[in-house]
Amino acid sequence: MTEPIPHDVSLIADPIHHYIQFTVPRSSPGSNEITEKDLIDSPWLQRLRYIYQLQSARWVYPSAEHSRFQHSLGAMHLAGQYAKHVYPSLAQTVRYVPSLPYVEALLRITALLHDVGHGPFCHFFDHHFLHQYGLSHEHVSQAIIRHEVGHLIKQVRRSPSGTLADHEILDPEYVAFLILKEPDKQNRRYPRWLQLLRPLIGGLFTADNFDYVLRDSYMCGVAIGPVDIPRLIHYTLITPKGLTIHKNGLPALQMFLNARLYLYANVYYHRTSRAIDLHLLEIFHETMECIFPYNPLH
Repeated sequence: MTEPIPHDVSLIADPIHHYIQFTVPRSSPGSNEITEKDLIDSPWLQRLRYIYQLQSARWVYPSAEHSRFQHSLGAMHLAGQYAKHVYPSLAQTVRYVPSLPYVEALLRITALLHDVGHGPFCHFFDHHFLHQYGLSHEHVSQAIIRHEVGHLIKQVRRSPSGTLADHEILDPEYVAFLILKEPDKQNRRYPRWLQLLRPLIGGLFTADNFDYVLRDSYMCGVAIGPVDIPRLIHYTLITPKGLTIHKNGLPALQMFLNARLYLYANVYYHRTSRAIDLHLLEIFHETMECIFPYNPLH
């Protein structure tokens, strides 16, 4: 007998990952369940459809019209893959660890929201507008997570792998902590298991940069050589020293870092892309003074 099709997980077709799973409300009558779908459908995520992943390089590579929204979905997918793989080693390293569905949901939602604070022109906006207030898009993302979508995060009760334990509640503060890449003096107030997960979002080889290396090269039509993400994830584990890669994964890591370096040299810092940024800079400060002369967090 054929297994029934699950109605609590849906699929998004994607050119990089083929299909991306996300949780949706169960179809039971009167269900008011909050799921990943509610976060994806929120105005804060949907606005990323209108923010290009590559603000200037698309003028050099005409097919690079993809958005931060697509990248966020891909990062969510890879964060879930990471969570399922490293969970056993995390549970061996730390005495108390939440359930696998909790860790998976936490990492997936963090990756989904990690770029939610990006403004127009992405990192250019960081450097030439937010920087004057001592901010980055990550600080704006944290504010959105805490004050705009935090109530949704707390109500998510499932990951694609299963249901959270009855006593478990996703904490928006944990999501906000994971996305900030800079060292924080307040780290010690967070549980050890959470600190060990942080490099999966903001480290050397993360769900974030795995996706953008694959997606940006594909959308630009740039050949970067083999990037073996499944092998990298397979040989990644968590030890008392932190995120660790087994020596068998080092060749795959080297290939990935070479591919990332190639993209920086030939796409992100292409001479024409940089020239466009310099021309934009000539009018950017005066324009922002006219339309939005405020700290976005005030």
